[in-house]
This record gives sequence, structure tokens and C-alpha cells, in this order.
Amino acid sequence: MAVDTSQSVLVVDDFRTMTAIVTKLLREVGFAEVDNALDGNAALESLRGKSYGLVISDWEMKPMSGPELVKAIRAVPDRANTRIILITAYKFPTEEMKQADADGYLLKPFVLVFVIKDTSSRNRCVPRDL
Repeated sequence: MAVDTSQSVLVVDDFRTMTAIVTKLLREVGFAEVDNALDGNAALESLRGKSYGLVISDWEMKPMSGPELVKAIRAVPDRANTRIILITAYKFPTEEMKQADADGYLLKPFVLVFVIKDTSSRNRCVPRDL
């Protein structure tokens, strides 16, 4: 299945190094338009001005967590169907992940092939140990 690399991607993480790593990986597979935000509020501001095909966000951020960002995006009618992937270094119970309402989840460290797979469909994904 082909991945639509023409879509805009927003990478959200309060750790600047992580946004740089994810942005680099996305560009390596052909995503030309990748923007960054350092917190949930900055992400929402970016989403007000631009439509993104995919948002990849850290789970654990301050002052707005990844799940709170998902909820805020889903509450905006013209952004509610944006595909969202949450990234975490922690293993959360599956039920907590389901309640977050993201389209996919990545556990750090992650493999690039998972990012590609998660952007190609809106199926709910549950992380597995590698």
C-alpha cells in the first residue's frame, strides 16, 4: 500500500531533539511538508492556520498532554478526522490508549516502518513489544 507523502505532517513534542528526529525520518521517506510544534497549544495554533493530514505527538507533554491534544483536535469539526499518532516511551494499559482516541501509537524506540504503516489507514492500532 502506497503512502501519500504529499500530505502535511505536524510533529508535536516538548523535546526539540525528538521533533528533529521524527522530522528527519519523515523527510527521508518522502514527506516534504513537515512542521513542528513544541507543545499542545502551539500545535492547536498551527492547526488553526493549516490543515494537516497527520499529527504525530508525544504522549507526555506539559502543559497539555498528547491525549488532551487529541481531544482538543477532535473537538474542532473541520479537524476532527485528522489522523493522529501518539508516541510514548512508557507502556500504558491498552484501555488508556483506546480512551485517548488516537489513530495509532508508537513506543519509543520505534521503527520507521510503523510510522509508514500507521499513516496509510485510519485503523486503531495497539503497540506491540518488539
